[in-house]
Amino acid sequence: MLHFAPEEYAARRARLRAEMAARGLDAMLLFAPESQYWATGYDTFGYCFFQCLVIDHEGEALLTRSADLRQARLTSTVEDVRIWKDAAGADPTADLADLLAARGLAGKRLGIETDTHGLTARWGAAMAARFPGLVEASDIAPRLRLTQSSAEIAMTRRAAEIGDACYLKALPLIRPGADEAAILAAMQGEVFALGGDYAGNEFIIGSGEGALLCRYFAGRRLLDERDQLTLEWAGVWRHYHAALMRTVIVGDPRPEHRSMHGAAEEALLACEAALRPGRAMGEVFAAHAGALDRAGFGAARLNACGYALAARFSPSWMEPFMFYENAETEMAPGMVFFLHMILMDSRTGAAMTLGRTSLVTEAGAEPLSALPLDLPLR
Repeated sequence: MLHFAPEEYAARRARLRAEMAARGLDAMLLFAPESQYWATGYDTFGYCFFQCLVIDHEGEALLTRSADLRQARLTSTVEDVRIWKDAAGADPTADLADLLAARGLAGKRLGIETDTHGLTARWGAAMAARFPGLVEASDIAPRLRLTQSSAEIAMTRRAAEIGDACYLKALPLIRPGADEAAILAAMQGEVFALGGDYAGNEFIIGSGEGALLCRYFAGRRLLDERDQLTLEWAGVWRHYHAALMRTVIVGDPRPEHRSMHGAAEEALLACEAALRPGRAMGEVFAAHAGALDRAGFGAARLNACGYALAARFSPSWMEPFMFYENAETEMAPGMVFFLHMILMDSRTGAAMTLGRTSLVTEAGAEPLSALPLDLPLR
């Protein structure tokens, strides 16, 4: 049940081991589910419990629970799977110590991922107590994942096709009196109908004053005769994401909506023009801020305008590399980024968003969505 050829995973682990060698690490303790998935194909939501993928210079081993034994066998390249037993007072760090000793890694220099949803504060403290001298190495795997292989890019392209399709499925439903529940069901249902996956976080949907929110919130309402509906969603294929964002206007648009959309489109195109190899991510944010500030929307914009995308697991589809002021990460071909122009004006109550995912190529940004950038009117 692997989504890539075994040789693809082997090449990824070789890149990881090269970085380990450069930092003098004898092994990596991977807790991030996306790192485990990237390195071996291991696909589970069992990271809500303690589980650790150990990669040393000889091979790899997984410590997990009995519920994930067959998951590991069927979805990953890992052959050495160890189980820690669920029991009162269980301490899986002790089982991990046994695993490391069996692989000759006791007392060795070990890198660890701590900046992840896959390692809670409780177990992080237990790891530090059990293994003094662990080397913080949360940045290694994300930086390796940042540049996608040709096989990964194909996954992302399929995700982008699904993202377009689920919006087009929902668009005819957006009209006065429409139920947000039906709109959301159409979008999410189309992702599944096309063979896609659950997204790393909930789709965002909000109308009226809820259109000014940038997060999912519970509850549904019916659209008014004149309304605004903010949507942020992603096509997802084998956990690879291609995100999009729109604010759809129901009924006659207010003048603010038109001016905000014009500014958002100008900013998006300026950001995409700055999305070029060899340039720092901070330059993209500067293009975003400059365009929106010149248009008079400085108070309505956010302090970030997007982030990297790849294969991710809940609770977030965001990679850690973001577009914000003075962000230093240098962009390169093979990287995928979601750019979102978000304007939320609490003074007027008007919202406007515009966003799409692009691939960085040698020639610059290649938008992966075929959707038009026009102001959506219903």
